[in-house]
Amino acid sequence: MYEFIEGKFEYKTPSTLVVNAMGVGYLVEISLTTYSEIKSMDSGRILIHFVVREDAQQLFGFFTAKERELFRYLISVNGVGVNTARMMLSSMNTGELHSAIVKEDINALKQVKGIGAKTAQRVILELKDSLSKLDIEISNTNTANNKSKEEALLALQTLGFSKLIVERALDKIVQSNPDASVELLIKQALKVL
Repeated sequence: MYEFIEGKFEYKTPSTLVVNAMGVGYLVEISLTTYSEIKSMDSGRILIHFVVREDAQQLFGFFTAKERELFRYLISVNGVGVNTARMMLSSMNTGELHSAIVKEDINALKQVKGIGAKTAQRVILELKDSLSKLDIEISNTNTANNKSKEEALLALQTLGFSKLIVERALDKIVQSNPDASVELLIKQALKVL
């Protein structure tokens, strides 16, 4: 029914967004992945997936079409509802989630709150073939860089920062500066955290 909503972002939290589109405020449920992309934006376009249930009508918003497509695949799995799918997309970016499913990494999926071994196996069984045909970008970083990123992550977690928030910040820094040292990663991450 709705493809996207474009307007001013009136209110943002890591799980919800209120978009003012021509004087109407739409409450949109979002993932942490989408929140990390829009948190510095005052307005923009959010792609929508509209869910109608007996007791509620909900709008789920996504920054990219690939994230929305992956969400739609996830909710097609028996036992995975919209909130579980959103939790999965909040715990991993689209590339990581795609990779975990295609490579049958049950342990990575079990790291998501609310996902047990049976659900992880069901997601892999039902989506592996479909997702292996999808073109979702998976970040390719070299081993030395992964080691630097891991060390920076541990150091920042020791300082009290959330693992998920730190990982997202480090991913962005690594994309723009793939050869960054541990010290540089920490300094740049502290600027954005």
